[in-house]
Amino acid sequence: MALAVSGGGAAAAAALASTLLLLCCCVSGAAHGSSPASAALRRAVPRAADAGGLCEELLLPLGYPCTEHTVETSDGFLISLQHIPHGKNGVADNAGPPVFLQHGLFQGGDTWFINSAEQSLGYILADNGFDVWIGNVRGTRWSKGHSTLTVHDKLFWDWSWQELAEYDLLAMLSYVYTVRQSKILYVGHSQGTIMGLAAFTLPEIAKMISSAALLCPITYLDHVSARFVVRAVAMHLDQMLVTMGIHQLNFRSDMGVQIVDSLCDDGHVDCNDLLSSITGENCCFNGSRVDYYLEYEPHPSSTKNLRHLFEMIRKGTFARYDYGLWGNLMRYGQLAPPPFDLSSIPESLRMWMGYGGLDALADVTDVERTVKELRTTPELLYIGDYGHIDFVMSVKAKDDVYVDLMRFLRANASLHSSY
Repeated sequence: MALAVSGGGAAAAAALASTLLLLCCCVSGAAHGSSPASAALRRAVPRAADAGGLCEELLLPLGYPCTEHTVETSDGFLISLQHIPHGKNGVADNAGPPVFLQHGLFQGGDTWFINSAEQSLGYILADNGFDVWIGNVRGTRWSKGHSTLTVHDKLFWDWSWQELAEYDLLAMLSYVYTVRQSKILYVGHSQGTIMGLAAFTLPEIAKMISSAALLCPITYLDHVSARFVVRAVAMHLDQMLVTMGIHQLNFRSDMGVQIVDSLCDDGHVDCNDLLSSITGENCCFNGSRVDYYLEYEPHPSSTKNLRHLFEMIRKGTFARYDYGLWGNLMRYGQLAPPPFDLSSIPESLRMWMGYGGLDALADVTDVERTVKELRTTPELLYIGDYGHIDFVMSVKAKDDVYVDLMRFLRANASLHSSY
């Protein structure tokens, strides 16, 4: 059943007022107790910000070649890329086809390496002869730089996934495209698929991509059923954060933990298993490694990004950010934000999609709608008992998902590979 959430009226105003009151109580210390989710966030000891780059922390200690790269977007953000040219036993001057991995919301490039080398897609691709490049969007731990701004500036957080697609992806893919002088195999998960599918509608980006493998593909969010997300949308959490002047959404901060508590303590969401409340059930996630995962994730994002995602849920659209009638007219030359037209993605851009029956974010009905609007016919891998996180963190994903994903990538690596 589609989620129906009204954006206006007395009920919306009352919900917002209640949320503001509840969170103000939390911030002032009036709220008592804490949820298991927030207790885990408080207990986790994140890696020190100056401990080193992703290469130094995760790949080099395991013997994988890895170099750090920085690109600047046209709006001044300094974006971190990692390059793993081959596996531990590869040959340095025998680079395979370039594959670019783009992480999801509240994640960073570490998500592709956070399980063992035998289970993590980044390691597996490198060990199977691919030339691996890792993207990290603005605001994540690995990409906190800007030419003039700092993370303490409001303007640093004035972006949504639209900018991640139009600026960050353009800068990162252009760099890889120039270095390798070859078209790129794109792999994205969750928000990484939103970014990818939006970006592929732009000719200057589509020309650099030979094929795309999308894990839990999202363009429409009409049928989201994740309890935590449904509750946050109904409470107008995004509008409340803007009203309170909160522009960075960081669940490692005291405010972020208090937000989790406020959503967990009202009786509508069972946060004994917060991951399931946010993503739906996951069949094969290794729960014993949660404390280790929390050393790296969640990464920060922007309140504006959350608001854009909530717009997708409320309106049932895959469109640019809505600035209101006057703001849209000034920015887009029309009253409504222009949609990203999936039918404008070139038919020659081959796609593979992996999605699961338990995914409460990338719902099967919404995935099917995406497929119908594309001119190309994607290859599909459906796994009935897989959830949203299983596609990147399942202990069985190598056999269940990655073998077929690599088959697709190899089959398309030589297609349209000219510079």
